[in-house]
Amino acid sequence: MSAAPAGTEPGFRDSVDLMSNRAVAHLDLPRGLEEKIRVCNATYTVRFGVRLRGDIHTFTGYRSVHSEHMEPVKGGIRYATSVNQQEVEALAALMTYKCALVETPFGGSKGGLCIDPRAWEEDELERITRRFAYELVKRDLIHPSQNVPAPDMGTGEREMAWIADQYARMHTTDINARACVTGKPLAGGGIAGRVEATGRGVQYALREYFRHPEDVAKSGLAGTLDGKRVIVQGLGNVGYHAAKFLSEEDGCKVIAIAERDGGLFNPLGLEVERVREWIAKHGGVRGCPEGTYVEHSALLLEEECDILIPAAMEGVIHQQNADRIRAAVIIEAANGPVTALADEILRRKGCVIIPDLYANAGGVTVSYFEWVKNLSHIRFGRMQRRQEEARHQLLVDELDRVLRKAGLDDTLSESFRKRYLSGADELELVRSGLDDTMRTAYQSMREVWHTRDGIEDLRTAAYIVSIERVADSYRTKGL
Repeated sequence: MSAAPAGTEPGFRDSVDLMSNRAVAHLDLPRGLEEKIRVCNATYTVRFGVRLRGDIHTFTGYRSVHSEHMEPVKGGIRYATSVNQQEVEALAALMTYKCALVETPFGGSKGGLCIDPRAWEEDELERITRRFAYELVKRDLIHPSQNVPAPDMGTGEREMAWIADQYARMHTTDINARACVTGKPLAGGGIAGRVEATGRGVQYALREYFRHPEDVAKSGLAGTLDGKRVIVQGLGNVGYHAAKFLSEEDGCKVIAIAERDGGLFNPLGLEVERVREWIAKHGGVRGCPEGTYVEHSALLLEEECDILIPAAMEGVIHQQNADRIRAAVIIEAANGPVTALADEILRRKGCVIIPDLYANAGGVTVSYFEWVKNLSHIRFGRMQRRQEEARHQLLVDELDRVLRKAGLDDTLSESFRKRYLSGADELELVRSGLDDTMRTAYQSMREVWHTRDGIEDLRTAAYIVSIERVADSYRTKGL
């Protein structure tokens, strides 16, 4: 890695390497193994043409494979005009560490297409996506057992369905074709809870953090999530679901939302659903009656709050504004929203950062569940749901019998009966699996945070856990 000159902001890829190097300094790894873990294995660049609007348009796309310590490799595909090789390689590296931390059996990969998806009609975007997929599929850069993409910024269920169909057209006899990509719509082999997964994971991560009073005290906060003031940067899929769940289910107060065209501020709390509806209808927050409009939304990141959730782009908190950030806790719902230099400034101020490789791992966790569902060819819950209900019914019937025999008038409430007798469906099982994953992953990095000398922050602890697991995997391969 080429180090950035002193005082200059490193790029996204260098920031990831700087953060991982900070963890490696606490590990006793052979130099060659450390380098093998850090470097990106391969990046494929594709340039392809599509005839659109009477002309041939050439597009540039990337698929980067950071680590194949486990296969398949996993990582989303983003559509944005900012997509470049350095960004894709940084995101692929984060995927390696993220998958290791939450113990999904994948290596790290990432893809991107340099395009503004809003500039094209749906049928045009489909033709572009299918051609991009074709270029990757024919090189096994999309494959159920080798490389499995997912949605990212600028893509969603629709694009994943197109990619899955393109793969199936090129592999007509592959019974596991649907497992070539995750984040698909339910009707196309997707899984319940995938759309909300990353935002739900942010919620579960915060819940687990607030279960440990001594951890919360490090940020200067106390108590539970109830009443905590939250600022969200980016009300896309991740930011919206995180804000919605935290406000509706945990009692948080979302006091500010920062968007591309400005932001909204209301110290009494914003109605997240209404803001979302306004954005969907008007294309931005300008004119929304839910709060005071702020033209320069970046200023909202500097408002005093308990929890700041950057949920859009990388590098939004950097050395120029880090000193002005007044959040007690920052949870990185986006990939790389805090640069390496800003991270140092914030840590010196006592701000607790819940790092991206943990905080936004909900997406890849539920993608793992979808991949397993596609390979097993059966919906979660289908085999056991009614059996669970039958066993629960036996217990309820026996309780009723005992109560009647004892001459007691009290009976089990109808609400309890309904909740207890209902077997878990796919959505409940997905949420349960995600909650367990986020709890277990937090506990693994928390143990390092509290028991190893010299570890002062959760990010370093998370990287240590991840790198040790990747190193162990390589050692089993004989490296």
